[in-house]
Amino acid sequence: MKARPTPQLPEVNFSDQGDVRYLHLGTEWIQGSMLMDKPFDIELEYVQRMMVWLLFVDPASVAKRHAMQLGLGAASLTKFCHKRLRMRTTAIELNPQVVAACRLWFKLPGDDSRLSVILGDAAEVAAHEHWRGAVDALQVDLYDHEAAAPVLDSEAFYADCRKLLTDDGCMTVNLFGRSSSYAQSLEKIQAAFGAGSVWAFKPTREGNTVVLALRAPQQPNRATLAERAETIETRWGLPARKWLRVFKPVA
Repeated sequence: MKARPTPQLPEVNFSDQGDVRYLHLGTEWIQGSMLMDKPFDIELEYVQRMMVWLLFVDPASVAKRHAMQLGLGAASLTKFCHKRLRMRTTAIELNPQVVAACRLWFKLPGDDSRLSVILGDAAEVAAHEHWRGAVDALQVDLYDHEAAAPVLDSEAFYADCRKLLTDDGCMTVNLFGRSSSYAQSLEKIQAAFGAGSVWAFKPTREGNTVVLALRAPQQPNRATLAERAETIETRWGLPARKWLRVFKPVA
């Protein structure tokens, strides 16, 4: 079997502006950020929205669950799930320089009994049987150094992502890019996950649109969502009450 060619990986660097540190992949495009005095908080609005899956689970169950990130970025989601939510957390990252940068400059802890940062191809991990049915919260944020479109954005890839999830698990995806088509990406996610399983935010000012897809359809009532939002905001400092105003099921 012929091996896949090794992709050319971009150089990784960072910049500081005030109390915020930004990760770059050899360009001016921001690939992630960190508040230097609060390194385990989430600074960017769209990254906070990647945590919207918390609205669909009992808050008391969160620490017993498993989160996986496809794409490490500046490790904001990985750190938050591991440190703040106390979850078992697995991150998949193709570029070893990104992992090294996160540990040197972005306060990513070393691996331990709950944290595993794995060098690997997200498509291969999603397709592999090893993780099937084992992930409660799958967070997909896969962009290259040009940030033009998601690196993986096919119906087959999203179907593989669905297979990773537990029965009440869900996936959040960041959709953004100058050449990507939100409508086409959304159609692929809906095809992979089925009717009644997909919710979406309105875009942020920067143009990021976070989409959530549930392994099995859920329609929690507004009272339940409001109660959970209050808990999320009080316990973990995420703006969950605001989410409810800009987040709804996709028809």
